Amino acid sequence: MSLRKDWRVLYHMLLSPIRGQSHAERLESFYQGQAEHYDDFRTRLLHGRHDLIQALSLPHHGIWVDMGGGTGSNLDYVGDRLNRLAQVYVVDLSSSLLDVARRRIQAHAWTNVTAIEGDATRFVPPRTPIDLITFSYSLTMIPDWFAALDHAWLLLRPGGVVGIVDFYVSRKYPPAPCKRHAWFTRTFWPLWFGFDNVFPSPDHVPYLHHRFDVQTFSEHTAPMPYAPGVCTPYYLFIGQKPQVGLD
Repeated sequence: MSLRKDWRVLYHMLLSPIRGQSHAERLESFYQGQAEHYDDFRTRLLHGRHDLIQALSLPHHGIWVDMGGGTGSNLDYVGDRLNRLAQVYVVDLSSSLLDVARRRIQAHAWTNVTAIEGDATRFVPPRTPIDLITFSYSLTMIPDWFAALDHAWLLLRPGGVVGIVDFYVSRKYPPAPCKRHAWFTRTFWPLWFGFDNVFPSPDHVPYLHHRFDVQTFSEHTAPMPYAPGVCTPYYLFIGQKPQVGLD
């Protein structure tokens, strides 16, 4: 990818003002100028997505909802396994990103994939319950993230799976088995990402451990493009809705 395209993305990430009264308007304001080059740059920024998708079991004739799925790039990591699913919904509030997703769906001739403009806290597919719901670097961009997770819980069948990869910072005194981040990490990254309305939270990981039966949890750091020696913390979580339990 050329430096010119990279700097266009960086301009919209760092310098272009974000406008809009609603969350959807602010998302579109942020993404509309960079949607065409989104995937190339984000591949070097948003780490762990391939690992998450490869770790997920895709049930035969199941339904997968990718909340905040954007351009649908996660589908590229699935390969031929996509054919075993009855339906996939790529849900996002940015029409510009969804335009890219629809072109991707058409190019691959995926007949079981639909891109839908919708809110992760309210979207309900035609058929429920759902087998798999993912949030790939989208939970930190959802203001009511707790409502999105509670909604996902309601949509999932008992035994259904949620998969998440995202930026995060730890609590000052995190519960086991979570790592404790240094003061600078806990302070700097929420301020830095906050300029783009991305909010790494110390409460995401503990809430996920509380809400779901943990199948996989790991913590990592990844390099930032054009920032030598600078690494961002992120986590990968796969959890299951208990077979029996209260909503």
